[in-house]
Amino acid sequence: MSTLRDALSELPDAVFADLLESETSYLLVIDLPGVTGETADLRVEKGRLVVEARRDKQLPPEFDYVREERPLFLDAELPLPPDAVADEAEASMERGTLEIRLPKREAAPERTIPILTDDASERTETAGQHESGGVDDEPSSDRQHNSGDDA
Repeated sequence: MSTLRDALSELPDAVFADLLESETSYLLVIDLPGVTGETADLRVEKGRLVVEARRDKQLPPEFDYVREERPLFLDAELPLPPDAVADEAEASMERGTLEIRLPKREAAPERTIPILTDDASERTETAGQHESGGVDDEPSSDRQHNSGDDA
């Protein structure tokens, strides 16, 4: 998530963004004054969230810009957190505020992992060799005693 946080800090100064996190998802809130759902494009490409937004301007024809504080376009690529599920992302736009909800991948369920002993792994190896015909029919316990303990 720190790469996403770093990328948000590199957005233009006129773009305000908040990143929130819960146990189940991330919520990215980006203020885009003058942008509507029709003038914004949001997609995922190669593990990155691509945000393209264009402000609509309705200016009286008799006026010209002397100074403009907010750019007309935003084109940003933000890295997705590694545990985000991009396929299930949802977005909404209301009054120039874009909210993107990225669910988190569920953690693997808790479980006990069986530990094989040396005896079990020898039996597995022996069984595999025996089935392939690489070992004679001598019992594995006899082979263990004759395997070099004589020295």
